[in-house]
Amino acid sequence: MIVGNGFDLAHGLPTSYKDFIDDFWANLHNTFENASIRDLVCFDESHIKNLQLESVSNYDEFCNNLSSYAIEQGFFYDNTNSSLKHSHDRSTFIFKFENHFFKEINERSHIENWVDIENEYYRELKKISKQEPTQKAGRKTSTKKQQKAKNKENIRTLNEQFEEIKNLFKNYLNRCVTRNYNFTKNLIKVDHLLKYFEMRPLGLSEEYVKDNPYAQEFPKEDWKDLIQIDAEITEYRKKRDLYSLNHKTYFLNFNYTCSLDIYIRLMNGNHNLNHYGQASQIQIHGRLSNVTENTINFGFGDEMDEDYKLIENLDDNEYLKNFKSFKYSQNSNYKNLLDYIDSDKFQVYIMGHSCGLSDRTLLNTIFERKNCRSIKTFYHEWVDKEDKKHDNFTEIIQNISRHFNDKKVMRSKIVNKSLCKTLPQDIRFQKKV
Repeated sequence: MIVGNGFDLAHGLPTSYKDFIDDFWANLHNTFENASIRDLVCFDESHIKNLQLESVSNYDEFCNNLSSYAIEQGFFYDNTNSSLKHSHDRSTFIFKFENHFFKEINERSHIENWVDIENEYYRELKKISKQEPTQKAGRKTSTKKQQKAKNKENIRTLNEQFEEIKNLFKNYLNRCVTRNYNFTKNLIKVDHLLKYFEMRPLGLSEEYVKDNPYAQEFPKEDWKDLIQIDAEITEYRKKRDLYSLNHKTYFLNFNYTCSLDIYIRLMNGNHNLNHYGQASQIQIHGRLSNVTENTINFGFGDEMDEDYKLIENLDDNEYLKNFKSFKYSQNSNYKNLLDYIDSDKFQVYIMGHSCGLSDRTLLNTIFERKNCRSIKTFYHEWVDKEDKKHDNFTEIIQNISRHFNDKKVMRSKIVNKSLCKTLPQDIRFQKKV
């Protein structure tokens, strides 16, 4: 099963990009003096009280306060740079962004998810890598060597700014998620999700298999195997010995939190008729509590992109610093994943992962594996203010398609919407008192 940020959000955890960025601005009146915050934004502190930061809950409100204060005091508000300057000396700032990349992700309306930030980083990286010497009227032409040195400095700055944001994000998750929620007590309504992993007989037979919804999730050449597995489950259930079956649930967890731990414990600890097989997980992009063996891996992972070869051929490791694949080699997680997907046939459940391009290389490795027999999406459904239903099923499927080189294989593996389920949104962790 592939688990993404939507899984944590469905459990009521404040782990979205919006949660993170709104928290930054809402707490700025208390944190603006911190060194880590000063690396991102800077104030002339004599104006702090007048900016009414305590009333701010998001970036738009912050900008509105800046604009109102500028009009009231006759200052110059630079809307392009989201900065406020003294009207008599526009080189002196009352507020400005110190981290250009942080400014970009705040101002770009299309950035809504973490994958958008990773994609934005890659766009900036490509833009820098393609900068060529230019000749402007009245100016001396720069050489290729000078441009290369300038590009190297720019990419180093981008990486430093990206690192500042990653550190801010880690601190946010520890402060607002890890310390605020109890991940050891039983979940409220946990059965709403756990039921999808239960090993139970379906009554499959050669005569009726073609009409069974579960069998329809797989290609016809797998039906014989499904019938055999179903018969084994029925037999072992009679013996009350389902634990002896070699059935495995493997969670490929892209989140940094410990929200899956309780599911692993419940599935492995239940040896009665409601058996779920042997469950395990890999937090492929790191874990907040593990700062040595499984550190946070936040960056970009699309080596299939046509521009990647160009970047690789620059022969400068600074450009490759935030590519996920190189961080996979820091531990055995990636190898363990490959061992699993090569060991036997499997079905992929997607829960809360957008399948965006920032994980393209890894997802392609999984989806195009011959052992991957089908891909089932647990999509998000919601109702708008006008009581109209919406869902993101089509968006996820479109994203999945970008990870396939062979579109014919893709169409044979994707489970159609009528056989898929919505991801439960009512399971909750208890808050700490």
